[in-house]
Amino acid sequence: MSDRVDNAGHEDYLSAGGGGGGDDDRDELDSPFKTLSLDSDEFAYNMKHPKRGKFVIINNRTFNPETGMNERSGSDVDAASLYQIFLRFGFDVGLYHNQTIDQMLKLMISAAGENHSDSDCFGAAVLSHGDADVLYGTDGIIAIDNFIAPIKSCRTLVGKPKLFIFQACRGNEFDNGIFQSDAVGDGTRNGLVIPMEADVLYAYSTVPGYFSWRNSSKGSWFVQALTQILSRPETERMDFVRVLTRVSHAVAHQFESNASRPEMNRKKQVPSVVSMLTKDLYLGPKK
Repeated sequence: MSDRVDNAGHEDYLSAGGGGGGDDDRDELDSPFKTLSLDSDEFAYNMKHPKRGKFVIINNRTFNPETGMNERSGSDVDAASLYQIFLRFGFDVGLYHNQTIDQMLKLMISAAGENHSDSDCFGAAVLSHGDADVLYGTDGIIAIDNFIAPIKSCRTLVGKPKLFIFQACRGNEFDNGIFQSDAVGDGTRNGLVIPMEADVLYAYSTVPGYFSWRNSSKGSWFVQALTQILSRPETERMDFVRVLTRVSHAVAHQFESNASRPEMNRKKQVPSVVSMLTKDLYLGPKK
């Protein structure tokens, strides 16, 4: 689905006696929760590795005619803004334009094959058309799960934050808005075994089922807000999820479509952040 341009089973739980039914089930919180304050630095990711990490930007602006997808005017502005902001944060940024689905997947496989032991984290941003759970390459669609799978299984990124930013539609619904009244580890049993989905964050430009708006000269609402907020010095001392909450506020409150077609005019948007991060993440400039 095209992103639109405006003219401007079984549940275990942690409580005494309330486990899932096996003798080996843990039924209470272990250390460090018992011994550390919840605002301890132990609950922040280690960002003191020699390198910040790799950040891959895929900017798909033009598409093969058979896809039926129009050119994404303004996407180059988004790509340049993201490149500069993550370069500032010390990432090794790679920018790739107009990638096929095979090329997109190979970029993730290649990144997953690298040794990230000396890196703080990994990040990727995809600027493209999209629909529910899929992204467009220049020649077709790829499931988001398939796209990110190589990174989630990368052994040298286990326990490290993995950030995915998606500027793409997730459906064909418009958000009309609503009036608000002032009245209202290593993977072995000898080490720490963690879920494969842990330490991953997805920042989507919009919620499932909805269009994602983009200005033809200024770029998308989401990337405009993201890069402008990340460029402010106070965000260097803020947890990244908190920063993204500020981004959501900016998109929701400061943007509205201005289109000649009545059915597309005065529409709204709010990003969607899905975080499986297990610690706080601070992305201040690399020292």
